[in-house]
Amino acid sequence: MVRQHSKKVFLITGGAGFVGSHLGERLLGEGNRVIVLDNLSTGKTSNISFAENDPRFDLVVGDVTDAPLVERLTSFAETVFHLAAAVGVKLILADAIGSLKTNVAGAETVLEACTRQRTKALIASTSEVYGKVARIPQREDDDVLLGPTCYGRWSYAASKMLDEFIGLAYHRQGLPVVIFRLFNTVGPRQSGRYGMVLPRFVSAALKGEAVPVYGDGTQSRCFLHVRDAVEALVRLERSPKAVGEVFNVGSTEPVTIAELARRVLAAVDSRVSGRRVGTAAASPAEARIRYVPYGEAYPSGGFEEIGHRMPDITKIRGVTRWRPKRSLGEILEDVVDERSLALEELREQVPVAALA
Repeated sequence: MVRQHSKKVFLITGGAGFVGSHLGERLLGEGNRVIVLDNLSTGKTSNISFAENDPRFDLVVGDVTDAPLVERLTSFAETVFHLAAAVGVKLILADAIGSLKTNVAGAETVLEACTRQRTKALIASTSEVYGKVARIPQREDDDVLLGPTCYGRWSYAASKMLDEFIGLAYHRQGLPVVIFRLFNTVGPRQSGRYGMVLPRFVSAALKGEAVPVYGDGTQSRCFLHVRDAVEALVRLERSPKAVGEVFNVGSTEPVTIAELARRVLAAVDSRVSGRRVGTAAASPAEARIRYVPYGEAYPSGGFEEIGHRMPDITKIRGVTRWRPKRSLGEILEDVVDERSLALEELREQVPVAALA
């Protein structure tokens, strides 16, 4: 049962996930009341441990396609952040049908509920919608170029594009809607289980394993700290000028994936040597990188790589004055610290023989 409230209330679908949990923590810290709807298929209750026993926070375990449930929760809220989605290349390729249903039906369910309740909606989209656009940086009004339907990875981009079309259509009927496209958001609490590159790299490096770089590593991305992303979402929610618009949310600091692997290894080496005085120097980074052909990384097929991604953030800066504050070096430090502590706790809890 959702508690009655006297302050501003936010509903976050997917709020026990990576970005959603950080957003909930921020909103709760500002004195708001937060309702999280999550089916915990990829989200985790540990992500929202910050709200344990907080009377201003409610976790409702349920599915975003459950229309009666979504409408009931929306009736309590003044704003809905719709973040629930199937994400990650591996998950999309493994369960294309379920992913499409979650992404498209989930967005439509939320928007219908918001329309009936007259509730503002902020809809999460993705840089994937740009597809194979060659123009760098990518701007919100660029044409898009998706690959053929026989490649499963494009189903995610197509589903999020459809979410955008639906959201803007509801806006034209009078619903306040804001759409934001997240570019490679990373940081603490992100799982590498579904193919996210940075947590995979850091976990491998900390375990002394070879860091797996898919392809030749020349593809480049811009990595945004999740707390910078949350700041952007909060500003978009507060800006009347953002309503009815689509915004890129991302960093403009590009790095190749091979260089990212080298920087991760350097960050891990620095942390280990700093904690263990006298540790022998690690072997050269290149010797600890394993280049994995895409056919081996995605044996089921359906994958097509994108060469480069970089957002043009002129639009969001003009409307909200937002820009990223944290550098890639700061991001790596945060993620390495979190993963190191988690690994140390695991080693303290599990017998050494079990970890061998």
